[in-house]
Amino acid sequence: MRHRVKGRKLNRSMGHRKALKRNLVTELLRHERIRTTKAKAKFIRGEAERLITMAKKGTQNPERFLHMRRMVSARLYDEDVARKLFTELAPRYADRPGGYTRIIKLGERRRGDGAEMVIIELVK
Repeated sequence: MRHRVKGRKLNRSMGHRKALKRNLVTELLRHERIRTTKAKAKFIRGEAERLITMAKKGTQNPERFLHMRRMVSARLYDEDVARKLFTELAPRYADRPGGYTRIIKLGERRRGDGAEMVIIELVK
């Protein structure tokens, strides 16, 4: 039973898992659509939605803008992506209460290990 066990390990150490999450979320926000495994897509979905919500809070309330900007920048690898998050993505989702990402199953499996492949994308 997995009662009160939160998160996914993905067979990686803590540092590797943290770096993987930052890389995938940064690339998802940069390209707005990436192809990855089902487990990794589910792993990054919450973090991507959390970052978009932070950006929305920062743009809606000018007193919180700097704080939210710094919190988002600390979780991403690229300042250009953080800028895009506040200038393009937050206004796009201003009146949407959540559910900014979509996972689409591809129906194919990766040749090497048979992992189920999906596309995770930002909803338009």
